[in-house]
This record gives sequence, C-alpha cells and structure tokens, in this order.
Amino acid sequence: MSSEKRATIVATIVATILTLIKFFIGVASGSVAVLASAIDSLLDTLISIFNFFAIKKSEEKASEEFQYGKGKVQAIAAVIEGTVITISGLYIIYEAIQKAIHGSKTELLTPAITVMLISIIVTFVLVQYLLKVAKETDNLVIKSDALHYQTDLWSNGVILLALGIVYATGWEWIDALFGFGIGIYIIYSAYEIIEEGIAILLDRALEKETVDEIRELIGSHPEVNGFHWLKTRTDGTINFVEFHLVLQPNMYLIEAHRISDQIEDKIALLDEKKRWVITPHYDPYDDEEINNAISEGKKLGQVRQ
Repeated sequence: MSSEKRATIVATIVATILTLIKFFIGVASGSVAVLASAIDSLLDTLISIFNFFAIKKSEEKASEEFQYGKGKVQAIAAVIEGTVITISGLYIIYEAIQKAIHGSKTELLTPAITVMLISIIVTFVLVQYLLKVAKETDNLVIKSDALHYQTDLWSNGVILLALGIVYATGWEWIDALFGFGIGIYIIYSAYEIIEEGIAILLDRALEKETVDEIRELIGSHPEVNGFHWLKTRTDGTINFVEFHLVLQPNMYLIEAHRISDQIEDKIALLDEKKRWVITPHYDPYDDEEINNAISEGKKLGQVRQ
C-alpha cells in the first residue's frame, strides 16, 4: 500500500473517532461551536474516504482509453473537497446565527472543553503526519487533506477559547460569535484548495521558477542553437514538458536524440518526486514566427508573403 493511501486511512479513522465524540458532547451541551466542529469532523471522514479512492484511481497506469493516465482525478478530488468544506462553513455560519437569535444556553462546559483539548492534541499529531507524507510525495490530495486538518486545528483552538470564555463569564453570545468566525475562516481556507484543483484541470503552467530553470537548462546546452514553444503543465502527479529544439541542419538523428536525452535527464532532476513526460521536437532552423502565425489561423500562403 502506498504512503498516500495509508495516510487517507489514518485520517479517516481519526476523523471518525473525533466525529462520534464531538457529536455526543455537542448535542448534549448545546454548544453550536462544538456541534460545528462535529459536523466538520464528519465531513473530514467522508472526504478522507473519497480521497482514498481518488488516489487509488489516480495511481492507475495509462490505458488505451486514458493514454495520459488519470492523474487529474486528484485535482477533481481537491475541487470537490474544497466545495464540501465551503458548504460546511456556510452551515456553521447558519447555526451560529440561529443561536445568536434564539440565545440557547450552553451546558456541560467542562466535558466540552475536555473534548476540544483532546481533539486539538489528536489533530495536531495527524497534521504533522500528513505534512510529512505530503512533503515526501508532493501529492495534491494529501496536501489538501493536510490543509483541511490545519484549519480544523485552528478552529478547534478558537472553539476551546470560546468555551473557556463562556465558562468564565457566562456570555453565551461568545459561542455564537466564535462559531460564525470559524465558518468564515473555513470558507476562506477552502478557496486555496479549489483554486489549485481548477488550475491543474485548466492545464496551468508549472511554477515560474521551474519554467525558468527549464529554459536555462535547454538554452545552456552547447549544441543547441535555440529553442521555442516551451509548454508545461502538470496533472498533480506527472509534469509534462514540450519544446522545439533548434539544431544543426545536417545533424544525424541519433545525435539529436543524444542532446535531447541529456536535457531531459537534467529537467527530470528538478523535481524527483514527480514523474516527467518530456516531448522534444527537432528543428533545423528557428521557425517560431511561422508556427505562431499558423497557430493563429493564418493561411500558409499569407505567412510566406
């Protein structure tokens, strides 16, 4: 079993346990903040289960039907996860407003505070584990999961603070106010997850720093006369790179392949956590302007004029 799958299983087990405990205390105490945290943990459970199957699907090898593999399943999962997080944030805001209007009383404050303390400790350990796996694998789904549980860590801390204030002062509106703030923060945190997933689905280029390094590696090769049409993208697991190499017109094809192999090997070392699919094209001269004109829909005869 891959470390990514193992991480989603661990996250699922932890989230399930926290959900059961928080729901019991949240309903018994009447705390909207604890109940909101329980709902968030329930969503964590569902998302972690979904992430397991998303990772399993993304690891499938390329087939005749899906010739580039299914790596973008990770991006789809990230968008869905971010959307679910947003919905949970809206629900928490709704519950906070309801409590502010009706002014329900929070009971069982001591058990509620104890539960949130346990939740913070357990979630902190889980976050460190997920961040470790995310760093080792650079997997978008695990990154999203880690970010999600980091927001839980902050929200749990805020809930603990709210319960402490209610316990010390009896100000019930604090519970509603903090619950509202947590809802806003959860929605805000979901934006980054959704944005990253959509960017991958739209074939956004690799990071500018990486693209600049690729340009430097290609342009610095002593036998390359120039290059153009450098294009990059990623599916979250595999980085794709295309470019046109301008080489000597009378060069043997085997020499051209030798040069491109040297360049490809160096590019792949830029991020050894990812697989790379690098596709060079060989040109005897720089035909960038002609290619650009053709790509814009101009007729070849107009270009030659």
